[in-house]
Amino acid sequence: MAKAPHGANVPPKVIVKKVYIEGGGGHHGGAWKVAYADFVTAMMAFFLLLWLLGATTEKQRKGIADYFAPTLLDNKRMGIGGNGIFGGESIMSKEKRGPKAGTADPAAAALILATQASDPRTGYGTKGSLRSVSAIAKEDAKNFARLRHDVLKRIAAQKDLARLAKHIRFTMTPSGMRIDLIDDADYSMFALGTTALESRASDLIGLVAGGIRETPNPIMIRGHTDSLPFGDPRAMNNWMLSSGRAEATRRRLAMGGIPEARFNRIEGVADREPMIEKDPQDPRNRRVAITLLYRAGSFGQ
Repeated sequence: MAKAPHGANVPPKVIVKKVYIEGGGGHHGGAWKVAYADFVTAMMAFFLLLWLLGATTEKQRKGIADYFAPTLLDNKRMGIGGNGIFGGESIMSKEKRGPKAGTADPAAAALILATQASDPRTGYGTKGSLRSVSAIAKEDAKNFARLRHDVLKRIAAQKDLARLAKHIRFTMTPSGMRIDLIDDADYSMFALGTTALESRASDLIGLVAGGIRETPNPIMIRGHTDSLPFGDPRAMNNWMLSSGRAEATRRRLAMGGIPEARFNRIEGVADREPMIEKDPQDPRNRRVAITLLYRAGSFGQ
């Protein structure tokens, strides 16, 4: 029998050593790679979303959204199912339509709903918000041509205004149809150096207002002057004069029945955009331009 150290009858000490072995190489394992791959995938999807938002139009984005969010059918209104004990008017009915029919085919009912006349204020109707920009532009061009014909006809019918026909010009621009009311050496729409409309000019703008009133287009008014300077530019200058004359024209159009919401922009550009570029002091540079702007659809550019 073995004796304990130092001759004492004491059992020997037993030392147990526990060794922990980390699986997968500890912190050098591959678990983090999966998380990193998920992060990179999420970032790629995020940047792809940002690119789509920046590279597509609103109409295209709506189409993408509709693709991933199919339209939900209103079963009760379309007659799909119903609210009875058998889901309809009769368990024997087939292909019925209406609020009480219970066994209508969903696809057929959806087709019928799509072909029904829509609210004219929405969708692709005459006044719908989903109409294409090109369709609206064609309608505007037709309205502009009719407006020009009507205004010139009204002017020619009034002897006291017939002489002013040469002072009004209709020009198609990328923004819409511009109606220029132009001065010359023998006639001025406004009293010299003021924003007070002459009586015949006021009547002429009234005729224009009568034609514009029948259209839905927004309106821009721009005042122009020649380059003749004022004695004291601090009291009055061409910027103030052109802006004041544009505002005076707006007030006269409003008196002619044009709603306030129709006016899109009122501005004066002084002598910066002369009609007769070779002679900035030519009286024909004094004018007021009334532009009927093209309408933009809900998804217009």
